[in-house]
Amino acid sequence: MSDLFPTPTPAQWRPLAEKALKDRPIESLLHMDADGLVTRPLYGAATGVDPVFAPRPSDAEGRAWDLRTLVEGDDPEAVNKALLADLEGGAASAVLAGAILADSAPLARALDGVALELAAVGLDAGLDGPDAANALAVAAKGSPRARLMFHLDPISAFAETGEAPRSLEEHLSLAANTAARHAGAYPEASFFLASGRVAHEAGGSIAQELAFVAANATALVRAAVEAGMTAEQAFKGMVLGVSVDQEYFDGLAKVRALRLIWNTLCGAFGVETPAVIEARSSRRMLAARDPWPNLLRLTAAGFAGAVGGADAVVLDGFTRAEGRPDAFARRQARNTQLVLMEEAYIGRVDDPAAGSWYLDQRTRELAEAAWTEFQLIEAEGGLVEALRGHLVQPRIARSRESLETALAKGSAQLVGVTKFVDPDPRPTAFEPVPTTAPVGGGDACVPLTPIRLAAPFEAEGAAK
Repeated sequence: MSDLFPTPTPAQWRPLAEKALKDRPIESLLHMDADGLVTRPLYGAATGVDPVFAPRPSDAEGRAWDLRTLVEGDDPEAVNKALLADLEGGAASAVLAGAILADSAPLARALDGVALELAAVGLDAGLDGPDAANALAVAAKGSPRARLMFHLDPISAFAETGEAPRSLEEHLSLAANTAARHAGAYPEASFFLASGRVAHEAGGSIAQELAFVAANATALVRAAVEAGMTAEQAFKGMVLGVSVDQEYFDGLAKVRALRLIWNTLCGAFGVETPAVIEARSSRRMLAARDPWPNLLRLTAAGFAGAVGGADAVVLDGFTRAEGRPDAFARRQARNTQLVLMEEAYIGRVDDPAAGSWYLDQRTRELAEAAWTEFQLIEAEGGLVEALRGHLVQPRIARSRESLETALAKGSAQLVGVTKFVDPDPRPTAFEPVPTTAPVGGGDACVPLTPIRLAAPFEAEGAAK
C-alpha cells in the first residue's frame, strides 16, 4: 500500500503549495489566534506531533452523551409542562432556571412526574445556588438514588454581575457547606459546577476559558475541604462547564484539552477521578435580527461537544438572543442533538479526533496555554483575588477586541450577519426574559459582561 500511495514529505509539499499560492508567500497560510498559538497549513509525523487520547469515560446510559435541556420559567406548572415535553421528546436530563428555584414548594410542582432516579436534574441559580440546592434536596424527598446536580458556581455568577451580597469567601463557604450537608443523603449527586463560560461569553480566548475552569475548580475544592469534605469527594462531585461555538475544530479540541488539564489538576491534589464535562452552546455567537442561521451555528456547536467527548451537551434555542426560547425553539435544540446522535451516529467512535495530527497538536497546545494562564491566576492569589484586583478582566478584554476587530475587518465572518445577509428575515416567537437587578453590598469586581458579536452589525443595520 505504501508503494501505491507514497507519503509526500514537507519538502515535496512546499513547492506545490508555493505554486498554488502564486504571488502570496507560504507564511500567509499561518494563522495566529487570540492565545498567540499558530495554526499551520500542514501537520504530520514529520512535524513532531505528539498523540493525544482523551475519550469520555461514560456512555450516558447507553447513549454516546447526555442530551441535556435547559428549561427556564417562573410558573411551576408551565415549567413542568415544558420539562416533561423535553424529557418525553428525547432529553435525558435537564437544567432548571428561574423563580421556581426560590423554594421547595414551586420546585416540587415543577418536578411533578419526573423520575429523579432516571433523569438527572440540575440548577442554574447563580449566587442563590445554596438556597436552590436546599429546595431541590427537599423536592427529591430524600431518595438516595436521585441524580441531582446542584451546580453550585458562585464565582461565575459574581464575575458576570460584578456584585455579591456577601464576600466571595462567604459565598464559597456557603456553597461548600451546602454540598457537605447533602453529600451523605444523595450519593449519586454532583455538587459543584466549575465553569469557564463566563470568560467565553465576555469575549475570552479558549485558553482563558479553560484556565478559568481550572482556577474555579481549585477554589471550589479548597472551600469544600475547609467545609469537611475530602479532596476526593470534592473532585468526584465536580462538573466542568465550557462553551462550544460554531468553530467546531476549536470547540472539540477545547473539550479534549480540558480532560488533559483535569488530569494534571487531580494529580496536584493527589486524586484520580475522571472529568465530567458539560458543554453548552455559546451565546455570544447568536444573532437576534435573523435568528434562523443560528440553527447552523448550534448544529456545529453540538457536533463539537459530541465529537470532543463532552459527557453532556446543552444546546440553546435558536431564538436565545431575543429572549427565552419557546417550545418550538427548544424542540429544534433537542432534535438537532437527536439527529447528530441517532441519524449521523456521532459518538459511535471513542475519541474520533485521536489520530488527527492537527487536532492532537491543537489539543495539546491549548492545554499548555491554558495551564500557563491558570498558573498566572494562582500566582495572583487565586481566581477570587484576580477578579477583585482587576487582573483577569483586561486580558479577556484584549481577546474580545481581537475578535471584534477580525469581524469588523472581514477576516472573520458570521453567516447572516456579516455575510449572506437576508434583507427581509422572517420573525420568530420567543418569551420575554424578566429583568432582575443583582444584589450587591458585600463584594465587588469589574464584571465580565457578556457580549454578542452580531450586536454592533445589527445596530448599524437598524440605523440605516
